[in-house]
Amino acid sequence: MVDLTLLGSLLLAILGAFLFFRNGFLKKTEESKGDTAAAAAATVVDERECRSGEGGDDIIIVGAGVAGAALAYTLGKDGRRVRVIERDLTEPDRIVGELLQPGGYLKLIELELQDCVDEIDAQRVFGYALFKDGKATRLSYPLEKFHSDVSGRSFHNGRFIQRMRKKAASLPTYLRLPANLDISIMNQSLVIVTLEQGTVTSLLEEKGAITGVQYRTKSGEEMKAYAPLTVVCDGCFSNLRRSLCTPKVDVPSCFVGLVLEKCDLPFANHGHVILADPSPILFYPISSTEIRCLVDVPGEKVPSISNGDLAKYLKTVIAPQVPPELHGAFLSAIERGNMRTMPNRSMPAAPHPTPGALLMGDAFNMRHPLTGGGMTVALSDIVVLRNLLRPLRDLNDAPTLCKYLESFYTLRKPVASTINTLAGALYKVFSASPDQARNEMRQACFDYLSLGGVFSSGPVSLLSGLNPRPLSLVCHFFAVAIYGVGRLLLPFPSLKRMWIGARLISSASAIIFPIIKAEGVRQMFFPATVPAYYRAPPVK
Repeated sequence: MVDLTLLGSLLLAILGAFLFFRNGFLKKTEESKGDTAAAAAATVVDERECRSGEGGDDIIIVGAGVAGAALAYTLGKDGRRVRVIERDLTEPDRIVGELLQPGGYLKLIELELQDCVDEIDAQRVFGYALFKDGKATRLSYPLEKFHSDVSGRSFHNGRFIQRMRKKAASLPTYLRLPANLDISIMNQSLVIVTLEQGTVTSLLEEKGAITGVQYRTKSGEEMKAYAPLTVVCDGCFSNLRRSLCTPKVDVPSCFVGLVLEKCDLPFANHGHVILADPSPILFYPISSTEIRCLVDVPGEKVPSISNGDLAKYLKTVIAPQVPPELHGAFLSAIERGNMRTMPNRSMPAAPHPTPGALLMGDAFNMRHPLTGGGMTVALSDIVVLRNLLRPLRDLNDAPTLCKYLESFYTLRKPVASTINTLAGALYKVFSASPDQARNEMRQACFDYLSLGGVFSSGPVSLLSGLNPRPLSLVCHFFAVAIYGVGRLLLPFPSLKRMWIGARLISSASAIIFPIIKAEGVRQMFFPATVPAYYRAPPVK
């Protein structure tokens, strides 16, 4: 009996010890799980997230215009920690950047930003109407192969930018938890795009690499921010680009902007280009009740607004060339006196690859705004940069990253060089000239586009960003020149006409070849021969 009691006590002791150690082990396991969960909560990342290090920003973006705001959203959506420093976060009020071509809208869709043209009274644009000497021809975008929603969009630039800023700032992280972790431990999301108002005064450099920026806050406090990559998107008046590129800025003309009210365009939902003397006039809708008018004035200065010279110029020189349907509204807009001016700048991309920094947007590359291609180029560049950065988990090796990103300058060329070259060439062709050969080229261009079919759809597909092929651009450009020579020689050629035809070909060459040279012949036509084209992501 004693033996049985002793045996029972022994078994109970063993069972008690087992339960004690088991409970202690489970408690430690739960604590360990809790610690793992807490650690995971602190370091949780999106499946596309590519952290550069513990804490801090991955990328600093200087400027929150079209390029900066779109880039911030795109990189933030991919899990990067982005700090955007913008001089003025209030709604911009500009007279350009209001027409987005269909090719740009397709890029907007690719970046998942197409909803930013909603709720701002944006107008759909289906093509252009071209006017010369009382005649008009309509040039429609070749949209037959695209979804019905695809078209151009025109809007108030400031409203569009504010929509993108808001979307970027409200972007939360997408959380990816370990498979063995209970998702209930995470009940919060972290904002990873920070928009801050401040003026960047300089780039911070260390051992030949850009490490961040120095800036002045809205309250006047001097601050510094650091990140492995700084993207400068501070616009056409950039004060930071000189250390990152060779800026060769040309100002061929200025725009005078007015807003027309209570009138309808001759061709609804179309941009209108009047081949006026001395240079083109543009009309396009920016809301359901407003039409933007941009009068191009050659040269770097416009007549004085304060003493009435500009109003007199618009009334006496420009108004007689405006279509009758818009004439009254044009004069009324002048009488209201709300005239804005802006220099039209062009600047070929001439980057200095710099570790830790990259230029984008108008700070990097500009073209004449006649064709409305600036936003299309900027959005296309963002798609290229996003695709290059996506495979990278670490941005901290600045020299290696810089060498890899040299491919950006080549991969962007098909779209950028096509739109840049077309903008520069068209402005020169569409402007009046005392040279008879140039005027023949101008008339030939109008007649060529009026032929319809491939003669209009081909050039318009280039202008719209739907067919970014430089070789196609050159073919159409010289087809216009040859068509112009044919007009001169028929029905009866003469020595004088043959001489004008030869000068026409020479003039066409003098227009387009310098632009192509500035863009880079090899990168523009033979990008696959550039070594950087094949740059692979660095492995670390």
